[in-house]
Amino acid sequence: MRGKIIGFENEVDKWDETTDVVVVGSGFAGLTAAIEANNSGASVVILEKMKAAGGNSIISDGGIAAPGTALQNKYGIHDSTDIMYGDMLKAGLGINYPELVRILVDNANDVFQWSVDYLGVEYLDRIDIFGGHSVPRCYTAKNVTGATIIKKQMKKINELGMEVRFSSYLKNLIMNSEGRVCGIVVREDYDYKDPKKGKDRYIKAEKGVVLATGGFGADVDFRSSQDPRLTEKIGTTNKPFATSETIKESIRIGAMPVQLSHIQLGPWASPDEAGYGVGPMFSEYIVFQYGIIVDSATGKRFVNELSDRKTLSDKLLSIGHPCIGIADSKAVKEAGWNIDTGLKRKVVRKFDTLEEVADFYEIPAEAIKETINRFNENYKEGVDKDFGKILIENSSPICEAPYYAMRLWPKVHFTMGGIRIDADARVISIEGDVIEGLYAAGEVTGGVHGASRLGSCAITECLVFGKIAGKNIVNQSKI
Repeated sequence: MRGKIIGFENEVDKWDETTDVVVVGSGFAGLTAAIEANNSGASVVILEKMKAAGGNSIISDGGIAAPGTALQNKYGIHDSTDIMYGDMLKAGLGINYPELVRILVDNANDVFQWSVDYLGVEYLDRIDIFGGHSVPRCYTAKNVTGATIIKKQMKKINELGMEVRFSSYLKNLIMNSEGRVCGIVVREDYDYKDPKKGKDRYIKAEKGVVLATGGFGADVDFRSSQDPRLTEKIGTTNKPFATSETIKESIRIGAMPVQLSHIQLGPWASPDEAGYGVGPMFSEYIVFQYGIIVDSATGKRFVNELSDRKTLSDKLLSIGHPCIGIADSKAVKEAGWNIDTGLKRKVVRKFDTLEEVADFYEIPAEAIKETINRFNENYKEGVDKDFGKILIENSSPICEAPYYAMRLWPKVHFTMGGIRIDADARVISIEGDVIEGLYAAGEVTGGVHGASRLGSCAITECLVFGKIAGKNIVNQSKI
């Protein structure tokens, strides 16, 4: 019997283990769900297919978005759940599932504070605005990495007496005769470089399974089947194990896939380094907020640098070649971010004059001077007449040498599509019914962000729906 593709409980001759809840994935969403399920009185098994916790969460910049926070009040920033709701729908081109967006924004402040008070996460004493947000509402974890949050989550996991089982790959979901998910087949000692390695183990989940396995940004075959532009020629910020197997398995048992073709590219990425890299510290945190982007062929701006990620990426792709992000020394100073690593790796370059910038990147020198003069004149008048960019506080005209620049070219970053969930984080079937015993949270789900995710909203989503999934799988599921 073992070794078959398992679909139903009556095909399993023996369970190797029984627990209340199985959580698949150890990123922000999975660890949050495990903590909440444990605190609701359930026994929990946490599975991670890699050899360490965190997945893509650990390589993020640790940014979380929330409206109406104490820190915003401290800095006199007016914000609300309704404003953030509107920003998310606008960026998502209105195809977000409204009820999921409402849940995210209504719970964002609470989960942000939970991460501080319960987990002990420390954030920098600053608030940033990223493309598509109408006000500053983005908070960055200390050390500017998602690892800061993951480490605190793992510490709490250990304190609660749980553990993460590494090298454990979800192979199949198992359903009972009533169509309820009641267990899984997991491949232990899994190696993504050698999938045949390891052995199968059958775990019964009395209350159900939470899927929190992330997106499929590194799965070239699957992503290019959804968006043919995204071949192997387009890089990704994801780790190589960000693949589609959990979504495929969910679809196999009847889950509804939604918006799989909506795949976000990171416009702040550089072709001069692999993966996520160090360049985004300069491009997203400094250039987009304080500087400009120009087409290297013309020396002209072509976009509002504080547009949402889809708008920026689509504009870059329409140009057809890497473009140049430029900021001056005052911007670097005012932004307050350390770009030394980017400079050391020569992803970010430093120049004494604009002529040197033009010469290095083969930009028409007079054109780039005209572009910057135009931007500076608009700045002095208090409005970007050309593209409507928000002129953020502490920004200034681009005129103080030395100048800093970086090549920009989009990379696959985030998959907005996934399996459908309802407001209770329950997975919905292709017929529109709840698949009992199956919950999901984070990037493996679809519908929250629509056509484009706003920066820093992914961690918010993971914490909000991770908590909902972890609580509801215990309180709603029948034994």
